[in-house]
Amino acid sequence: MVENSHVLYAREPALGIPEFRRVLVESSLGEVRPVDDEARLKAMLEGANLIVTARLDMARLDMAGLDMAHLDMGGRPLIGVARCLTDFSWVCYISDLAVSAKAQGLGIGKGLMDEVARQLGPSVAISLISMPDAVGFYERIGMKRVPDAFWISRQR
Repeated sequence: MVENSHVLYAREPALGIPEFRRVLVESSLGEVRPVDDEARLKAMLEGANLIVTARLDMARLDMAGLDMAHLDMGGRPLIGVARCLTDFSWVCYISDLAVSAKAQGLGIGKGLMDEVARQLGPSVAISLISMPDAVGFYERIGMKRVPDAFWISRQR
């Protein structure tokens, strides 16, 4: 587990469906993911072989005197997730990078990307397909656009 101020980044292979669904809904990915299909969400989590999470450490926030009541959660609430598929040797595909809207703009997405890179090590490349409104984010954190990508749309 890596700690960054009041956010804890960790590999979390047993992430539960309700928390995963909540973060997808609270992020822009909720509009394009099957958030109402629990069986499919379960399969998505089970098929990922690297899941990195960002959680608020509420105890540390309380000690710092910060008011986080607007989050209406206790303990260590999930505020971001990176769901990845990788061979841990050559490449990692990030299939979901979701950050709760209330936590966007605080560096959580970059923190998740940094933790994924740390988990993988320097010999593994990272790839993803960006949502149109997130392109600027990926460019700002130093990812390069790749011109040759191909896609076959899903049937459902």
